Amino acid sequence: MEAMPQLWGWKLPAFFENNYIAIGIVQLILSAIVMMINGKFFTSGFKALLNRAPNMDTLVAIGSGASFVYSVYVLFAMTAVSHENAAHYLHEFYFESAAMILALITVGKMLESRSKGKTTDALKSLMKLAPSVAIIIVDGEEREIPAEQIKKGDIFVVKPGGSIPCDGVVIEGHCAVNESALTGESIPVDKSEGDSVSAATVNLSGYIRCEATKVGEDTTLSQIIKTVSDAAATKAPIAKAADKVSGVFVPIVISIALVTTVAWLLVGESIGFALARGISVLVISCPCALGLATPVAIMVGSGIGAKNGILFKNATSLEQCGKADIAVLDKTGTITKGEPEVTDIVALDNNMKSELISTAYSLEAKSEHPLASAIVKFAQENHTPLHESTDFEVFPGNGLRAVIDGKEVFGGSLKFISEKITVDQEYLAIAERLADEGKTPLLFCRDKQFVGIIAVADTVKEDSAAAIAQLRGMGLRVVMLTGDNERTANSIKKAVGIDEVVAGVLPEGKENVISDLKKYGRVVMVGDGINDAPALTSADIGIAIGAGTDVAIDAADIVLVKSRLSDVASAIRLSRAVLKNIYENLFWAFI
Repeated sequence: MEAMPQLWGWKLPAFFENNYIAIGIVQLILSAIVMMINGKFFTSGFKALLNRAPNMDTLVAIGSGASFVYSVYVLFAMTAVSHENAAHYLHEFYFESAAMILALITVGKMLESRSKGKTTDALKSLMKLAPSVAIIIVDGEEREIPAEQIKKGDIFVVKPGGSIPCDGVVIEGHCAVNESALTGESIPVDKSEGDSVSAATVNLSGYIRCEATKVGEDTTLSQIIKTVSDAAATKAPIAKAADKVSGVFVPIVISIALVTTVAWLLVGESIGFALARGISVLVISCPCALGLATPVAIMVGSGIGAKNGILFKNATSLEQCGKADIAVLDKTGTITKGEPEVTDIVALDNNMKSELISTAYSLEAKSEHPLASAIVKFAQENHTPLHESTDFEVFPGNGLRAVIDGKEVFGGSLKFISEKITVDQEYLAIAERLADEGKTPLLFCRDKQFVGIIAVADTVKEDSAAAIAQLRGMGLRVVMLTGDNERTANSIKKAVGIDEVVAGVLPEGKENVISDLKKYGRVVMVGDGINDAPALTSADIGIAIGAGTDVAIDAADIVLVKSRLSDVASAIRLSRAVLKNIYENLFWAFI
C-alpha cells in the first residue's frame, strides 16, 4: 500500500492520497471531539458575551468556533468544485486551530490548578494543635476527659511537656510555657499564680493548676482559626489583564468582521464570498496568542521559581507578587534565626571568661529553660569543662541556684542577682545596654562574688540586612511586625535597616495591621509561625519561610523552600519579569 508523506515524515494510508474531502472529514471529526471535551469554554464564553462582559473564555470560544465553522464551510465548498480545484481549499482548513487553541489553554489551566493552595489544609493543621484530652480536678482527684468537654470554671492540671487544653488563669504552681504556637516568639514565658495561659501552648517545666476562663470557640486558638477562615473567604481573585482588554477587543473584532462581510456584499460579491471574508477576519484576529500569553508565561515563571526554591502556589500569587508596594516581615524565624544564642560574654577581665562560661555551664546544665540551653550549647561547642552541681534549685521567672565545687552559685536576671549581691554600677550599665539591644542579660555570682554577664538573644540571620536593603532598593516600604516587645524590635530595626516597626502585636492584631497597610498599597507578608497565618492569608500575597510551621506554609501563597529572606526579593523580581513578559505577549498578540 502506497502512502503519502506528511508532517514529521509520518505516513498516511494511500486511501487519503488526493482524497481531499476524506482528509477534511477526519480533521472535522478529531477537532469536534476536542471541542466537545472542552465545551465549558463555549458555555462560559458565550454566556459572558450575552451578558456584555466578554472574558478570556469568550476569546477562546470565538476563535475556536470561528475556525471550526469556517472550516466546515470550506469542506462543503470542496464538494461543489472539481477534484483539481479542491486541492486549493486544503490551505483554508482551520480545524487544527480550533482544536489546538482549546488544547493549549486546557493544559495551561490544568497545570495551574494542580498547584493551587488550599486554605482548608491550614485550618485543619491549626485545629490539630489543640490537645485531645484534659486533666481536671473533680472532688480533689485528677480525672482525664476529652478536651472538648472542659467547661468554663473547671480546674485543670498541666504537667511538664503537656499542652494546655483551653485558655485559663494559673491558680497554683509555676512553669515555663512555650507560646510560639500563638505568638511566634521562641523564648518561653514564665508563668506563676495569676498569669494567663492559652490553649495549644506547651508547659515545658513545672506543675500548674489553672481555672478555665475561655473554652471551645472562645479560646485564642479558635479565634486565630476563625480569622484565617474569614480572611480566606474575603480574598478577591485577580482580574487577568487579558480579561480586562477582552471586553473591548472582542466587540471590535466582531464589528470589523461584520463590516467586512457587508462591504463585500455592497461591492457585488456573493454571500458565500463575503461570509468567508468575514469569518476569515475572526479567524485571523482570533487572539490565540492572547489566550496563551498569560498561562504560558505563568508556567515558565513557576518553573524557574521552583528550580530556585521559590514555590508559587497559583497564577494569582505569581502575578500579584511583583505589584507589591509594602513588604511586611515577621521577626522571629524570618528576620532572626528563631532560637536563642549566646551573643555577649562580659567577665571581670579577659582571663576570667573561661571561668565564667564554665560556672554558667555547670549551673545551667540541669535547667530545661531555652536560655539555659543556649548557654549549654555554646559551652559544649567551645569544649568547656562541666563541674558537678548539687542542691540545684529553680526560682521561676528569676534564676537558678546550685552548689558547685563546694561554692554557692547563683545565675539569673539582674533583679534576682541584685538581691543576692551588690553589682557594681559599671556592670549594671552594661546589663541595661544589652537589654536595650534586645538581648537577655544573665548575671552570675559565686560565693557572694560577682563573676560576669552572659547575654542571650535570638540573633539576626546572616542575609537579613542585605535582603531588606534589596527590598528597599526595589522601591518597597519594609515593615517589621512582631509580638515581641518594642525595645527588642527597635534593636532589630537598627541592625537590619527596616523602615518601621509594629511591636507587641497579638495574632489577631497582625491581621488588623495588614488590613490597615492595604489602604496604602499592595501588601506582601512574610512569616513562618502559626501566629502569622491570619496575616499571611489577609495580605495580598502571603510568603512563608520553608522552615516554618505547616500552618504558615498552607496559609501562604508562596513558599520559600530554602528559608532565605533574600528569596523574597528574588520572588518579586521574578514576578515582575513574568508580568513584563505577559504584557509583551499581549502586545504582540494584538499586533
